[in-house]
Amino acid sequence: MKRAIVIVLALVILLGAAGGLGYFQMVMKPAMIKGFIQKAGQPTSSVAATQAKTETWTPTLTAIGSLRATQGVEIAPQVGGVVRAIKFESSQDIQKGALLVEIDDSTEQADLKANQAALRNAQATLDRQSKLVSGGNTTQASLDQATATRDQAAAAVERTKAIIAQKRIVAPFDGRLGIRRIDIGQYVSPGTPLVTLQKLDPIYVDFQAPEQYFARLAVGQTITLTVDAFGGKTFNGKVKFLDARISTDTRNFLVRGEIQNDEKKLLPGMFANVSVSAGSPREVVTLPRTAVVYSLYGDSVYVLKTPAPKPGEAQAAQPQAGVKPSDTLYEVERRFVRVGETHGDRVEIADGVKAGETVVSEGQVKLFPGMRVRIDPKAGLPPMNPMPKL
Repeated sequence: MKRAIVIVLALVILLGAAGGLGYFQMVMKPAMIKGFIQKAGQPTSSVAATQAKTETWTPTLTAIGSLRATQGVEIAPQVGGVVRAIKFESSQDIQKGALLVEIDDSTEQADLKANQAALRNAQATLDRQSKLVSGGNTTQASLDQATATRDQAAAAVERTKAIIAQKRIVAPFDGRLGIRRIDIGQYVSPGTPLVTLQKLDPIYVDFQAPEQYFARLAVGQTITLTVDAFGGKTFNGKVKFLDARISTDTRNFLVRGEIQNDEKKLLPGMFANVSVSAGSPREVVTLPRTAVVYSLYGDSVYVLKTPAPKPGEAQAAQPQAGVKPSDTLYEVERRFVRVGETHGDRVEIADGVKAGETVVSEGQVKLFPGMRVRIDPKAGLPPMNPMPKL
């Protein structure tokens, strides 16, 4: 009997403790937090803000490209030999047909004299055989043999002349030479690089474009190009060629543009930032790039709304830290948006924000939905010059 009474009392005590803890957690604690918040005031923060506005943009494809010469080769000999003379200077602009290198051809010159002598003898033999055949004193076969001998001697002369010509290396087109890689007296074998030759005006730029742009791009569209070596200068050109296939690995296709390079500042191999106008102008809603918060869960912005006063609440009745009675407080709303193209320091908002709405442009890190903020005109950072490229 006593044991049962003890168990009942223990259960009553446990139930009372559990009920008291639940009452504290569910009723007293929220009331205490609400009282603390009312006493201290809702936290506020100063932010920079801007309005979403409508702009007229021309769709633009931006890409990373590489410059290449319209014609570019490594000058190399077809036959080997010792370099006898070098007729150019490094980095020299030359014309087509200009003599660049002479390779020693003394052996071939001697062969040429011997072959020319053999040709003269064969021609004399042929002339005699022709007279004998016309007089009926020899056979037609002898005349045919003499003709073949003469033709072989003539071919030997032409072959020797061709080898001599190959030892005089000339420029195949107009362009600029690179740095020479040979010296006088050096033996060069066939295919040894002697110097590079690049045609620099105009110059090509190659870049990849996504397949969805294939219908928007066409030969003749305008290209603007910048390079790191000349950060403040823009080069203009046109789309020259579109590749006839799309890569199955990347789903991109190759685009080749032609850029005027009168001053020859652009060189093959340079890294280039390319922009191509790819469509008709259209109206878009834009915001500064700093207004968008990018994350793996989606891109978002904080939109400012004027909070509605609660019953019996006066905004100026309880001053908050850092807030003047004359300040207008706004409530922030987090919205997920769909971004589009980027032009300079502004980004297109394809969905989520309407033109005219006020959006936080800087200071989003410390914000959460429903928080009160005030706009500080001095909160924004000065724009970077130049702006970083995406």
